[in-house]
Amino acid sequence: MRRATRPRRAADSGSAAAAATPRLRIWWYGGLMLAGFGFGLFAERRPFGDGFFAHPLVVLFLLIGAGLLALRVATARPVPEVLPDRMLLVGCLGALAAFLIGNFVGARLIGPV
Repeated sequence: MRRATRPRRAADSGSAAAAATPRLRIWWYGGLMLAGFGFGLFAERRPFGDGFFAHPLVVLFLLIGAGLLALRVATARPVPEVLPDRMLLVGCLGALAAFLIGNFVGARLIGPV
């Protein structure tokens, strides 16, 4: 008589969903939101220059990419095994939204300094 086994869930199989602990999610989302808001506050002043690659939004995403490369080297595992794809996408979209909010606050509410 065979014993019925329940199907394995994604979290049981050691996939990326299991690797993304709640603490990692808090650091990922919080760090990106804080960085996006901070870069947005100073975006109106163009602190890095006037070129395309000097725009604060481009610099923000270049730093996010560099951080993901550093995570890849530090963990010696592919990034999608550490942070699921959906978590990467939502974090980057959240950073973009925080950048726009920070830009609004810096340009309209605080004003030029």
